[in-house]
Amino acid sequence: MRSPAAAFSLRARLAAVAVCLLASGLTAEGEEAQVTAQVEIVPSRAAKIGKKASSASRTEPSGVVIWLTPRESTHPVAAGKLELPPQLIQRNKQFEPQLVVVQVGTVVEFPNKDHFFHNVFSLHDGKRFDLGFYEAGSSRSVRFDHLGISFLFCNIHPEMSATVVAVDTPYFGLSDRTGRVVIPGVPDGAYVLHVWWARSLPDELKGLERTVNISSSERTLGPVRVTENPNFTLAHKNKYGQDYVPSSSTDYSRP
Repeated sequence: MRSPAAAFSLRARLAAVAVCLLASGLTAEGEEAQVTAQVEIVPSRAAKIGKKASSASRTEPSGVVIWLTPRESTHPVAAGKLELPPQLIQRNKQFEPQLVVVQVGTVVEFPNKDHFFHNVFSLHDGKRFDLGFYEAGSSRSVRFDHLGISFLFCNIHPEMSATVVAVDTPYFGLSDRTGRVVIPGVPDGAYVLHVWWARSLPDELKGLERTVNISSSERTLGPVRVTENPNFTLAHKNKYGQDYVPSSSTDYSRP
């Protein structure tokens, strides 16, 4: 039978080993499995021909989606687990947030936090739907069971727009204001890198696709340079393909 002193010494040695392992990243599975990237916004050739933009007018590198799809030689993709369904809240005639990335099959909720009606719809690529009129305090939901980009609008308020990006993998991330992207829980293997940004053209984004190999010694995607479309606009039609009817009042609360 060990003496109290010997038992304490053994516990101390085990604790020291655990601290060393944690410090080296061997037990920090979540942190060890994350993949990072750094987004850089590149002006288009047309923009380069014009006057050089000042640093103050440069577009912030946020809102760029990067996802990794395993190649056939790697393990099958399992569905990610969500504690709560993601939400696109309607508040102050805006969507919060304005961009959501989900795995195909995910249900997204659309709660109305305003004191008037909304009519959320999407009639473009991705998931097509029309939630109809629904009142303050109520909510609707949509299952995004189609791969692709869904551009969302409100048929009542032209200033409202949002995007849902549905991908066929749980390995995705979104750039922050500094351009940093973190994709958690990525196992070692070969993947195809995909990029999407609202302000870039589809052909430009397609050209960024490439194969990457993730391993214990290589867990960064390096710089991802995304070209900005100088003609990008948020202008859109209503769900009938017509222009919005101007409001007769700036503070109306009608449906």
